[in-house]
Amino acid sequence: MKPLAYRMRPKSFTHVYGQDHLVGPDGVLSMMLKKGIFLSFILYGPPGTGKTTIAEIFAEKTGLETYTFNASTDSKQKLRDILDTTTYKDILVVVDEIHRMNKDIQDYLLPFIENGKAIIIGLTTLNPYQSVNPAIRSRCHVYEVKKLGSEDLTKAILNGLNHLEMDITIEEKAVQKMIQYANDEVRTALNILESASLILDDGDRLLASHVERVMGKKPLDLDGGEDHYFDLLSALQKSIRGSDVDASLHYLARLLTLEDLLSLQRRLLVIAYEDIGLANPQMGQKVLAATDAALKIGLPEARIILSVVVIEMALSPKSNTALIAIDDALADFQQKETGSIPKHASNREIRKNPGIYHYPHDNPNSINDQSYLPDLIKEKTYYHPKKESAYEKALSERLEKIDQIKGKKRKLR
Repeated sequence: MKPLAYRMRPKSFTHVYGQDHLVGPDGVLSMMLKKGIFLSFILYGPPGTGKTTIAEIFAEKTGLETYTFNASTDSKQKLRDILDTTTYKDILVVVDEIHRMNKDIQDYLLPFIENGKAIIIGLTTLNPYQSVNPAIRSRCHVYEVKKLGSEDLTKAILNGLNHLEMDITIEEKAVQKMIQYANDEVRTALNILESASLILDDGDRLLASHVERVMGKKPLDLDGGEDHYFDLLSALQKSIRGSDVDASLHYLARLLTLEDLLSLQRRLLVIAYEDIGLANPQMGQKVLAATDAALKIGLPEARIILSVVVIEMALSPKSNTALIAIDDALADFQQKETGSIPKHASNREIRKNPGIYHYPHDNPNSINDQSYLPDLIKEKTYYHPKKESAYEKALSERLEKIDQIKGKKRKLR
């Protein structure tokens, strides 16, 4: 008999949990199918949220001949064989782990997406704005498959009771225990339900103690059953940002019991650049080295390495000036008319007339000769340094000299 999670895999969008923005009656994918307009898109989100299921249902409903391609394990020749079929028909290709697609394969695929002969559905657990090559991403619509909440998981578990080969009931505490173990994944929740049912007989009631028994150890009740794993990561970040070393160590300890060193590494690296930033620019390298060492050594010894680096992060001076600067620049570009690249900063224009560009290394005093921002925003300032740390104070002093030469005014934070 096939596993419960496989038997319960939805055959229509109406049975997909928590993704109404995509597959509900007014969801964008539902409207594509309704209007018969099929566009290439990328689905991204955590494991077990339904990305593959949504792709399979969408593909089936298009009526297009569908192929699968795994960017991590399949060869370019396989993709060639698939795309050769477009000479006599349009096709749909589901690309799993699209973030791993190498440039050679991308270059071969791009023309087929451009002319619409191949519709692609990319699947990834990573943010495509950070992990997918811009050439592919710009030709696809990007849709987030959201993390499932406890309400969605509860619906899945209760529905799962109807698909078991026996008649049992379940207490609410058992449902909550399953959700704690499932880590927001429907597939995991259904696997737990199926395992727990094996120790019961027809007519029995599934209790929380049964769930604990089949899982082998008690769930890590880190948050009193109210908060979630990402709240702990958030609490760790806020504690480090607030320079509270004791709270930082407390939340590190709670997270270490989950043994998810990879998520810890990602969050600590974010903190190093988001919250410490230019106040202590060596911290990013320290965190990367420490977390790489922790991953290599593993627990329990990894706790020592991470304790050292978290203590230093909490006590380090803090600066978010780089974060504010890039967000300000992104907001300008995305929301305003910023104008064209100046001719002396454009390779195309410089090739036509090499004399328009003054090479600063030839004359360090030439920085006032040319402004590199588009004319519409040439007086705009994004970076506003703080002077609390020695390093950023030095950057500030250097910037003041440059601004003085250029005639720019910049406020300090």
